[in-house]
Amino acid sequence: MPERVQEVAISAESWSAEGVMRWAFSQFHPEVALVTAFGPEGLVLIDMAARLGTKFRIITVDTDFLFAETYALIERVERHYQLIVERVRPVLTPQEQERSHGRALWKRAPDKCCQLRKVDPLRTKLVELRAWMTGIRRDQTAARRSTRKIAWDTKFGLVKISPLADWSTEQIWNYLFTNDVPYNPLHDRAYPSIGCTFCTREVLPGEDSRAGRWAGSNKTECGLHVLSEEASV
Repeated sequence: MPERVQEVAISAESWSAEGVMRWAFSQFHPEVALVTAFGPEGLVLIDMAARLGTKFRIITVDTDFLFAETYALIERVERHYQLIVERVRPVLTPQEQERSHGRALWKRAPDKCCQLRKVDPLRTKLVELRAWMTGIRRDQTAARRSTRKIAWDTKFGLVKISPLADWSTEQIWNYLFTNDVPYNPLHDRAYPSIGCTFCTREVLPGEDSRAGRWAGSNKTECGLHVLSEEASV
C-alpha cells in the first residue's frame, strides 16, 4: 500500500479538497471514515462529503470530557445531514481512570490522559479501515506543517487523507458561512480550538489560536497527528 500511495500523493497536492475526497471514496469506500472532533475543519469535510452524495462513515472520540456545546453540535449535525456519528469511547470510565492513575491525570500527565482517552480508543476503531480522513491543516501547528493531502500513516497502518491541508482559516470560515454549516457556538466566544473541558480555555487577545489548548504546558497535540511517520513522497 505505501507504494500505491506514493504514486498519487504528489499529484494529489494540486487537487481540490473535493477531488481528494472523491479519490478517497473511490479507492477505499466503505473502508474509509472521516474522523473529527467537530471543529470547523471537520464540519467543512462533513458538508463536502454530503454534497458528493456518497454514503460515508463519521467517527468521533467521546472522551467523556467534552463540552456540552460539543455534544449538542454532534446531535445537531446528525439531524441536519440525516446521518449517524459513530462514537468511540475509552476503555476506562473517568472514575476508573482516577482509581488507576490518580486524580486530574490531564493536569499531571496530559500526554498519558490523551493516550488513554483519545489515541488508544481511536486505534481500536481504525483497524476496521483502510484509510482515515482528517481535517488537519498545515498552518495549525508546527507538527502539521509537513502534512500531505494523501500519505501513508505508519503509526496506525493505513492511508491518511487530509483534503484541507493547504486551506487557510479564512477559507474554512468562508465555506462555513457561505454554506450555512452548523458550528460550535464556543467559537464565537474566543474558543478557536476546542478539546476537552479540562484542557481548553478561552484564547486571550494577541494569543495564538491554539493557546487555549493545554494552557501552561508545552503540549500542542493530543497525539493523533504526531509521530505518525507519514511517508515522504
